[in-house]
Amino acid sequence: MTTLRLAIVGAGPAGIYAADILLRTERNFDVSIDLFEKLPAPYGLVRYGVAPDHPRIKGVVNALRDVLDRGDIRIFGNVTYGEDITLDDLKKHYNAVIFSTGAIRDAALDIPGIDAKGSFGAADFVSWYDGHPDVPRTWTIEGEHVGMIGNGNVALDAARILAKHADDLLPTEIPQNVYDVLKASPVTDVHVFGRRGPAQVKFTPLELRELGDMNDVDVVVYDEDFDYDEASREAIATNKQVKVIDRVLQKWRERPSANGTGGEASRRLHLHFWAKPVEVKTDDDGNVTALVYERTTSDGAGGVVGTGEVREQKLSQLYRAVGYFGSALPGLPFDERHGVIPNHEGQVLAEDSNDIVPGVYATGWIKRGPVGLIGHTKSDAMETVTHLVNDQSSWWQPEDPSAEAIPALLESRGVEWTDLDGWHRLDEHEVALGEPQGRARVKVVPRDEMVKISRGE
Repeated sequence: MTTLRLAIVGAGPAGIYAADILLRTERNFDVSIDLFEKLPAPYGLVRYGVAPDHPRIKGVVNALRDVLDRGDIRIFGNVTYGEDITLDDLKKHYNAVIFSTGAIRDAALDIPGIDAKGSFGAADFVSWYDGHPDVPRTWTIEGEHVGMIGNGNVALDAARILAKHADDLLPTEIPQNVYDVLKASPVTDVHVFGRRGPAQVKFTPLELRELGDMNDVDVVVYDEDFDYDEASREAIATNKQVKVIDRVLQKWRERPSANGTGGEASRRLHLHFWAKPVEVKTDDDGNVTALVYERTTSDGAGGVVGTGEVREQKLSQLYRAVGYFGSALPGLPFDERHGVIPNHEGQVLAEDSNDIVPGVYATGWIKRGPVGLIGHTKSDAMETVTHLVNDQSSWWQPEDPSAEAIPALLESRGVEWTDLDGWHRLDEHEVALGEPQGRARVKVVPRDEMVKISRGE
């Protein structure tokens, strides 16, 4: 029977789901899968892109762990595509490759002053508080009022971390250096700005509800934002998720803290809807001093138009969470406008002709852009895998498809790769670090330390 030797680049949910779906798919050939990951640990944004106080993520991690622990997928961690292993290497040793490298950069926001000192992309902030090994371990939080631009889940996650009291994060896996910075934070007010109204937000009810569960933090909403037009009322009446979001927000309107008055908490998280960022103001040294925004109103079709009314909120720092953006990969076409690998349902397309590139596939955010939740990732992987299975006649014919070839190649190049046993060692080590403090785990952050623990050195 024919054996498909498949390489998957990226060991986040998209890559792991693609491997699992292929192994479960009815087919007339055997499958051998190698998973390559540039970090020493798997799970991608589930480990490094989700706030540590999200308990539901444990279920996702457990599901991904179950797939890897079956033992029918090899994993090579601490291996960087384009440096440690190339597309030519993959063609020499595999029949096909699926790229699932995700999107980790902040999308741009083109307004004057956005590059000021004290203006940050939320993706960098998230990577810092999640202990990503490839970002600086230092961060400074300054001033009492900070701003967050965006109305998606990442914006709410990052705003919640800024507003929350550090001690309330101690039971989680938050790194010690992150706790120390948050403990010393002078922030009293976090302002979240979104261009659209409450019925058009991109976050989910769960993320919104979590704001209301914070200890000693008032969520502040403003009555002026709830003068709904027909389109908004229709969205609330016909969409269950929007209806739940509206119900939560309406309850908050009844609290003493509504409209910024009467709350008893020591910190506040303000939700400013209908607020389009216009300019970041700075002082003579280039530091953020305020966000200028224009009040918007509904255009009746789910979008917004400006009202001409301009307001200003004094801030000492500003974060933007307006989306993630993919990165180009060596040897592959790339759509600079959308931050994705150009593809047809996961089949990668040539840059110059839009012809299907044999043997090369994409799934996850590098395929479709940074939209959708875990469920979308599964259906996305299914679409890609279906094409892979049906494209058998155009698979590569590798020179050396042996299982021993890749470890030998990495060894010859001096790559200190980690494997599944190594991930188990690191996982157990982090859990053990957390046990004396009653914490889920304490993440090991330095890459070299992660590698040494994984390799048993």
